[in-house]
Amino acid sequence: MTDMKIIVAIKQVPERDAPLRIDSAAQWIGESGLRYAMNEPDAYALEEALRLKESAGTEGEVVAVSAGPERVGTTLREALAKGADRAIHIVCGDLASRDALAVARLLAAAIQPENPSLVLTGLQSEDLGQGQTGVILAELLGLPHASLIVQAEMTATGLKVKRELEEGWFQFIELPAPAVLTIQSGGNKLRYATLMGIKRAKTKPVRTLAAADLGLASAPAVILDQVTLPQKQKSTQMLSGSAEEAAAALVEKLKFEAKVL
Repeated sequence: MTDMKIIVAIKQVPERDAPLRIDSAAQWIGESGLRYAMNEPDAYALEEALRLKESAGTEGEVVAVSAGPERVGTTLREALAKGADRAIHIVCGDLASRDALAVARLLAAAIQPENPSLVLTGLQSEDLGQGQTGVILAELLGLPHASLIVQAEMTATGLKVKRELEEGWFQFIELPAPAVLTIQSGGNKLRYATLMGIKRAKTKPVRTLAAADLGLASAPAVILDQVTLPQKQKSTQMLSGSAEEAAAALVEKLKFEAKVL
């Protein structure tokens, strides 16, 4: 395949160890003082895109696309430093108030004119974890899609992908290109941005698009009513009976109450 163009949708999320506080309106986390990073599943989507381009050995490009406020530019520069050729920043200050459909509409509006050979997203975001944006994006673009992908390969007729199923099972399927794939974490080893890559990223183009210019200023279909922190609870239960009876009762509780077995 010549002139391969792979679009990678990337989200910027709070770092995993960042201290979280609820904002005064109780509708999202307080963003003051938070540190942000690239969503990990999206980092695996970027890695898959870079590997596909390298393995194809043809002319082409990897384009990183992200929506969010000005700070998202740092995550896009990270993608460029790792090997993406250019980036598109959809400037949107109210991303937290938009549901998966509204976010997918933003991404679709920016991606559609690019006529990509392939669109990759992470399986889900680490902040909301809905796992819906990539699937909705495929529908909006009118493209076939497959989810839970741990490996993808371009073929003469389209794509061959490896999907992760339950209990260690995998599924291999073929589908035509262009398509949308949502990438599962852990499929490849993530690369680091090299010093040379960081220097080159400063000269790579980043196109900015305003959400309003795309005709998508606001109006999410779902409204987030309230956000609360989980309640910390501690309890002690004493199991009576013989050792065998207590062990059996413990197994039942671990299976059906704690759900760790």
